[in-house]
Amino acid sequence: MDKLKGKGKEAVGKLTGDRRKESEGKADQAKATAKDKVDEVGDRAKGVTDSLRNDNDK
Repeated sequence: MDKLKGKGKEAVGKLTGDRRKESEGKADQAKATAKDKVDEVGDRAKGVTDSLRNDNDK
């Protein structure tokens, strides 16, 4: 959702010549990408933790 919002801001900025709005859109997209990566790492860590727990139950 954040990426879409950022793309919209960027597009509006380009259409209107508003460099600030365009930059805000690019920043919003970068934040969304970073958040996705953090979530991905967290999911992988949870998977490893679950795997280790299952190995100890055997």
